[in-house]
Amino acid sequence: MTDLQMSLIGIAGVFVAGVFTYNKIQEYKAKKSVERAFSTDHDDVLMRTGDAPAAHHEPTRQEPSFSLDSAAPGLAGGEASAAAAALGAVVGEFESDPADATAPAAAPRVNAVTPAAEQATALVDPLIDCLLPLALEGPARGDKLLPVLQTLRMVGNKPVHYIGLAVSGDWEPIVHGGVYTKLQGGVQLASRSTALNELEYSELVTRLRAMADEIGAEPEIPDMIEVMAEARNLHRFVAGHDAQLGVNLQTNGAPWAISTLLGALEKQGFDVRPDGRYVMPDGEGGHLFSLSTNVTLAEETTPRLTLLLDVPCVAPARDGFGAMVACAKSLVGRLDATIVDDYNQPLSDAALAEIAGQVQDFYAEMNDADIPAGSTRALRLFS
Repeated sequence: MTDLQMSLIGIAGVFVAGVFTYNKIQEYKAKKSVERAFSTDHDDVLMRTGDAPAAHHEPTRQEPSFSLDSAAPGLAGGEASAAAAALGAVVGEFESDPADATAPAAAPRVNAVTPAAEQATALVDPLIDCLLPLALEGPARGDKLLPVLQTLRMVGNKPVHYIGLAVSGDWEPIVHGGVYTKLQGGVQLASRSTALNELEYSELVTRLRAMADEIGAEPEIPDMIEVMAEARNLHRFVAGHDAQLGVNLQTNGAPWAISTLLGALEKQGFDVRPDGRYVMPDGEGGHLFSLSTNVTLAEETTPRLTLLLDVPCVAPARDGFGAMVACAKSLVGRLDATIVDDYNQPLSDAALAEIAGQVQDFYAEMNDADIPAGSTRALRLFS
C-alpha cells in the first residue's frame, strides 16, 4: 500500500470521526431542547403522581374509564336499568402504565392574567397541544408573520395555532400591529375522531421547518415517540368520555306532520340551523341540545322525536340534561306524546332522576381531569 493510499485512508477516518461527533452533538442539543419544552409542574390530565410529593415518585400515565354506549344515544331498557344502559356508571379506578409515562409540555408563561393572555392559553394549551417553540432571529411584526403562519393552520384534521411573546412581556394571539420576540406554535394532539399520527406529525415537521425558514425562526421539534404517546393517551380519554345522551318522544296517536311540528318546535324555542338541525339556543351563541325527527328530509311525517345532549360540550352550570327533560315534558303536552327509551318503554321521573345523578358524576370526573365540560378545552377536544 502506497503512502498516498495510507494518507487517503487516514483523512477518510478523520472525516468519519468528525461527522459522528457532530451528529452526537446535534443529538444532545435536540434532546436538551425537548426536555426544556416538556418540563413543567402542570398536572397533566393523563398523569397522576399520587398523594405523596412529586419529588419522590415517578409520574405514571392514568387512563380514565367511563362506561358509556355513545353509539346508542337513546335510553334503553326499563326503569333503573334503562338509566344505567343509557349513561353507565362512572368508573373511579385508573390504570397506570409506566411504559407510557411522558413528561407534560411546558406552558408559555404570562406576566399577568390579561384577556390577551387568556386567549393565548386557550389557543396553545399545553394539556391538549404539542408545543412548538419558534425562536426568532429578532423582533418581528405581526403583519409580516401572519401571512406566513396562515400557510400552516391544519395537519390532517388537527388545528395548528400560534401565539407570540409581545414586547410588553405578555404572550398573546398574533395580531396586525403587534411586535413579537418569540413565537409558540401548538398542534392539537387529538380530536373526537382521531389522534395525531406519525404521518401527520412528519408532515407538520416538514412544513414547520419551511415556514420557520421563511420568517427567520428556529423551531424546536419534540421527539415523535413522546408526542405519539401523548396523542394516543389523550385520544383514549376523549373516546372514553364521548357521551351523547338522548330521550325520545313517541306519538300517542297518528304520526306528526313535519309541517305541523315546525310550529310547535318554534314555540318551544328551537332554532332551525342551515343544515336542517333543530337546536335549543343557550343564549350565548351556542346550544344546549338538539332535536332529530329521525326521518329524511323527503319524509312528510314522523312518529318519533329524539332530543340529544352532547354531554362533554355543555357546562354543568347550564344543566343541559335538566333543560332537555323539561323541554321533553313540555312537548309531551303540546304534541300528545310519551317519553320513552329506545325500546319504546315509558321513562318515569325516577329513571330520569337517576340519569341526572349519573350525569353529575360524569361532570365531576371531567372536572377532576382538568377538562371541565363546556370549557374551551373540552369544546376543542370534542369538536
